[in-house]
Amino acid sequence: MELTWYGHSCFRMTERGVLAVVTDPFSPNVGLGELPKLKADVVTISRDEPRYNYVSAVTSAQRGEVYKVTGPGEYEIGGVFIIGSVMRPEKKGNAQKSTAYAFNFDGLIVAHLGGLSFIPSQSQIDALETVDVLLVPIGGNGELTPAQASELISMIEPSIVIPMGYSSKDSLNKFLKEMGLTNVKPQEMLKITRSSLPEDTQVVLLEVKR
Repeated sequence: MELTWYGHSCFRMTERGVLAVVTDPFSPNVGLGELPKLKADVVTISRDEPRYNYVSAVTSAQRGEVYKVTGPGEYEIGGVFIIGSVMRPEKKGNAQKSTAYAFNFDGLIVAHLGGLSFIPSQSQIDALETVDVLLVPIGGNGELTPAQASELISMIEPSIVIPMGYSSKDSLNKFLKEMGLTNVKPQEMLKITRSSLPEDTQVVLLEVKR
């Protein structure tokens, strides 16, 4: 499986070039830059807001329409299983509900937490089942803070963590400090198989592709 980051919580995931998934494409009007032309078979939306739902940025990788997944449920598309789980805060406040998605790429489970802004309950975490690769927001601003992200990672215990949803080095440095890390070199993309997963949790930084 290949995974590329386009900024905020927008990723493109492909499995052997057969199926492409784009998560949370953002509008050019929200101050996050402008996405390149993205081609995919499936697009998932975690929150119905311009930072996450600009589906017109994505065109079909093949003939036909792009399959849009906009909420909780179980989906099977092109041999990839997708589980959308609603993340709803137990206490009223500024936190908003969103949808987290778990993608099963031939036995490799990638969980995308989208616009998550609070630490979910254990039952909500359990709905994601086993997570191999966790895509987690760390930048605050209506999403998880670095400290919250670190706490959630310790609860999920994934093999690989990829931080997202940040635009400043300050947020990233705070997150790395929470994880007990200092110098992590970013890479262009992640290529991973289930057999190559590390035994201990590893943080992978990705460069934003434009």
